[in-house]
Amino acid sequence: MPSYDSTRGRFRLAESHLAVLGHRIEGEEVPSELAEADRELREAGLTDQGNLDLALIPLVSTLRAPTVVLHVEALGEHGTLHHGVTIGDGYVYSHESWPGSAESEYVRLEPNMLVWALARMVNLQGEDTVEVATPEIDASMAVLDAGLATLDSLQGLTAEEGIDRIAEALKGAGLTRKSQLSTLAKLIAGMRSSWRMTAAWQGHDEGTPAMQVRGFAVWDCGPLGYWRRELPAEPVLPGQVDDATPLRLVRVDAKEVWQLITDLLPAREEFATAPHPG
Repeated sequence: MPSYDSTRGRFRLAESHLAVLGHRIEGEEVPSELAEADRELREAGLTDQGNLDLALIPLVSTLRAPTVVLHVEALGEHGTLHHGVTIGDGYVYSHESWPGSAESEYVRLEPNMLVWALARMVNLQGEDTVEVATPEIDASMAVLDAGLATLDSLQGLTAEEGIDRIAEALKGAGLTRKSQLSTLAKLIAGMRSSWRMTAAWQGHDEGTPAMQVRGFAVWDCGPLGYWRRELPAEPVLPGQVDDATPLRLVRVDAKEVWQLITDLLPAREEFATAPHPG
C-alpha cells in the first residue's frame, strides 16, 4: 500500500502509483488497468477527487521533468534492487527499493547530501580488508560465467572446498595464471553484492544537444575489498557482452569508490544548457 510519513517527508510508492499520479497531474483519465493503484492512493489520502496531495506535487514534477537521473542496480542474495536519485528544477529526490516489496521509498534530499545518499545506497563502508594475491584480474566473461555457475553446487562444502571448486571451473574455462585464479575464486565465493551506478542527463555532443550517459560498476567482496569492473566498461548496452568479452577487475578502496560516485555527477558545462541551481 502507498503511504506518507509527514515526520520525514517520505513516500512509499510503486511504479503503478506513479503512473496514476502522472495521469492525474495531466488531468487525464486513469486507465482501467491502474484502477487498483488509483483506489490505493485515494485510501491513503494521497489523492482526493483526482487532485494530488500538495506534498506530492514537488516529487511528481521532479520525476516527470528530471535534469539528471542517477540509477543504482544492485544484485545481492535477494535478487536485483533498483535505487536512485532524480534531480529536477529545484528539487532532489532519492528512491530506494526493498526486497520483496513493490513500493520504493522516496525522500527529498538536500543537494549537498547527494553523494552521501548514493554511497549509502550501495552500503559503502571503510572497513579493514585482507591481502590478496593480486590487485588486478584479467579474464573473460566466459571465465566469470563458469565460476558463477558453480555457486549453486557449493552447499555442504567447507569454505576452502568451495573456493577450490570455483577455481577448478575458472581454470577449465581458460584462466591459468595462479595468482589471478586464486583471487578470482575467492572474490566469487565472498561477493557480498555487485552493483552498477549510472548518470544520464541532457548534455551536448560538440555543441549539439544529446543525451549523455556514464557509469561504473563495483563488486563488494566484504573483507576482500571493493573491486571496480573496468571491463566491460559501463554503460553496458543489451547484446554488447558475450563469452569473449574481456573482464578486468581492479581493487579500489572506499575513498576511491566515493570519488567515482562524485565524478559521476555532470559538471555545469556538460549540460546542453546551464541547469537551475538545486
